[in-house]
Amino acid sequence: MTKHGKKYNEALSLIDNTKLYPPLEAIELAKKAAYTKFDETVELHLRMGVDPRDATQQVRGVALLPHGLGKKVRVLVFAQGEAARNAETAGADFVGGDDLVKKIEGGWLDFDVTIATPDMMGKVGRLGKILGRKGLMPNPKSGTVVAAEDLPRAIDEARQGRVEFKLDRTAIIHISLGKVSFEADKLMENLTAVVEAISRARPAGAKGQYIKTASLTTTMGPGVKLDLKPTLSLTAS
Repeated sequence: MTKHGKKYNEALSLIDNTKLYPPLEAIELAKKAAYTKFDETVELHLRMGVDPRDATQQVRGVALLPHGLGKKVRVLVFAQGEAARNAETAGADFVGGDDLVKKIEGGWLDFDVTIATPDMMGKVGRLGKILGRKGLMPNPKSGTVVAAEDLPRAIDEARQGRVEFKLDRTAIIHISLGKVSFEADKLMENLTAVVEAISRARPAGAKGQYIKTASLTTTMGPGVKLDLKPTLSLTAS
């Protein structure tokens, strides 16, 4: 069993592990239980009622957080010609083709979001094992393979707080909601955006209860169990 330090145990004592908390109370409690000196990330963890081995029950999509993630997002775009000029004008941090492919093959991964135009996917495909492990591989389903004219929108969304979610092999979704330093109401609005996006992404093959459990935590803090009924009823006003 993992041994935790004094500060973690003090934070844990603030939480009743037998209780399911309504969303706003859970957010305030998670913020209060964050004990490190750095600005921890607030995370949502969902145990899903789907089979990750079944192709008809995969859950994947994108949520646009109204208040972002609280950090600078470095955007890399694979494009050429006019599309590359569009990406540069839109403010992408890195734009290129073969040069970026070779750089990434050499171990460079100093970026947070990868976007590509369809004509570049033949070259980007070589990076599948590298980018796939980091969740950075461009994919049409996640809105990161876009036409040249859509690059400004995709880049802007990535900078504003566009987060991807995907079912892992244990049927859990992990997704960031922002920073502990965010006001509780802003984290609440980000949580609402995520819940709505995941609810919309329910696959056709899903049977029975779609989301089984939900909890909030911070990077180093203990988990806070969410009451599913008020959590799943969240909608943007």
